[in-house]
Amino acid sequence: MSQMKHIIDNTPSTPGKFKIDKSPYNRLIRLQFSLAKLIFWSLVFVGLIFVFFYRSPSSSNDVSQDLSRRSLSSSSYGGPAWEKKIKNSAKIRSHNGICVLVTGAAGFVGTHVSAALKRRGDGVLGLDNFNDYYDPSLKRARQELLERSGVHIVESDINDVVLLKKLFEIVQFTHVMHLAAQAGVRYAMENPSSYVHSNIAGLVNVLEVCKSVNPQPAIVWASSSSVYGLNTKVPFSERDRTDQPASLYAATKKAGEEIAHTYNHIYGLSITGLRFFTVYGPWGRPDMAYFFFTRDILKGKSIPIFEAANHGTVARDFTYIDDIVKGCLGALDTAKKSTGSGGKKKGPAQLRVFNLGNTSPVPVSSLVSILEKLLKVKAKRLVMKLPRNGDVQFTHANISSAQKELGYKPTTDLQTGLKKFVRWYLSYYGNGKKSVQ
Repeated sequence: MSQMKHIIDNTPSTPGKFKIDKSPYNRLIRLQFSLAKLIFWSLVFVGLIFVFFYRSPSSSNDVSQDLSRRSLSSSSYGGPAWEKKIKNSAKIRSHNGICVLVTGAAGFVGTHVSAALKRRGDGVLGLDNFNDYYDPSLKRARQELLERSGVHIVESDINDVVLLKKLFEIVQFTHVMHLAAQAGVRYAMENPSSYVHSNIAGLVNVLEVCKSVNPQPAIVWASSSSVYGLNTKVPFSERDRTDQPASLYAATKKAGEEIAHTYNHIYGLSITGLRFFTVYGPWGRPDMAYFFFTRDILKGKSIPIFEAANHGTVARDFTYIDDIVKGCLGALDTAKKSTGSGGKKKGPAQLRVFNLGNTSPVPVSSLVSILEKLLKVKAKRLVMKLPRNGDVQFTHANISSAQKELGYKPTTDLQTGLKKFVRWYLSYYGNGKKSVQ
């Protein structure tokens, strides 16, 4: 009531006119009260600044560092046996071999690239977090395949900087094949933060560690054909604009290319980006159309066949995995050394980007027809309008730069590649012991 009375007493009697309190004692009381309030809120404000800008970040850093330390000292990480396994996997066994850290090694492309490097005598160490974006059992099966060939996969996330630094302390990698990423165009609408976490923050972490080690490794990483976005000019060339992404996934890959340019410019990292065009084949990703088409055709389920406006054809530049692997190895073999040392650039460094496609776009309806023949089952087609979820109407790669610089030459047509995929699919899933999620 006293506060209310104070407000009423000081309210203007008429608009624009105030009562003048001539009492010196009252003025002194009001001055002291105002000064006390000022001091109180100033202390509160300073306290908030201290809490948010000083205590919180350090606390979160302490927690993350503590978790990292515990992971390295746990039964899974750290110790002589663990380091020995890493060194054996990364040991070069050919005369002119290279030593490669492959991130995303339990992924589709990562598994095939790791196996190919190991076959030719290179040192290979894998890194993968085995997330559940799609059936983790498929990733575990790929891991078993690689372990039998002598490739060890460290189970961890690319955002674990402490672990990354530890791996570089154990092994002097000459190259990094960075394939770890959150894939998929449609899933970005459900879980956008996972794309920022993996495709942007994860890439920065990898580059941060690479620029700080001495000598710096050369880096080859997976961009995507999705960076061409809403372009209508075909075939897509590396010189075309890439500032119109049609999905968040595409935007993160475009951001990755700009980040790569920055680290090349400032720190002298040798970086090569590869824009993959619809990769398919054995051990592939269950979220890809050719994969779940095969599953649903065999189960008698309807499959969606998208068409663009005015019944326009939706087509993809399907590229067989073996051809992609050849392009990846070509990029590693032609990558020049980084020019930095201890995080400081000493001269211009190589910066490249290449399309890796098949140069022969095929309508999705034709893909289904090939699968029908191979599976000997008629598909239940459900024609639908192309949704606004990030998908584009067509992709078509101009591979002249990759041909010239990497010796890249795709040799597998869609009919042949799908035949190999279906053979693997029936072998892997056909016995009834496994299921596709």
